[in-house]
Amino acid sequence: MITFSVREVVEQAVQTEKLGNEFYTKMAKKFEDHNELKKLFELLAAHELKHGTSFSGMKDKIGQEEPAEWNEVTPYLRAIVDSEFFLGKDKCLPSLEHVKTALEAIEFSLCFERETLLYYYSLRETLKEKDVIDAIIREEKSHIVWLNNLRKSFV
Repeated sequence: MITFSVREVVEQAVQTEKLGNEFYTKMAKKFEDHNELKKLFELLAAHELKHGTSFSGMKDKIGQEEPAEWNEVTPYLRAIVDSEFFLGKDKCLPSLEHVKTALEAIEFSLCFERETLLYYYSLRETLKEKDVIDAIIREEKSHIVWLNNLRKSFV
């Protein structure tokens, strides 16, 4: 099984936030005729940029030594990364042609936010910068609430 270093896991978080920003930016443009949805996607895109910057800052603070429980965490992180909502050229986030309607965009966004939230909870268990991760986790939770409330107006 492929394992990750802590630095690699944080770099994956940076890349995920970049992809999230790209996705939300594209969705804001795609649904520019729907003002509420456009504004939400623009806000989410801005948050993703901020999160990416926070994770980038962590990379400078992380040493080379892995935490004691790292061997227990990496298989779980691998399972998340292997999910369809995460990174990779054959994964959903980079190929957005499947998102045709506003409801599909909201549903996909909800799934992506839940997957990243799980990933960040795992990161939190192993990194010392818990205050930074906690702030990101709170924002990810708020994204889920916003998206879920918006979804209700479409259903």
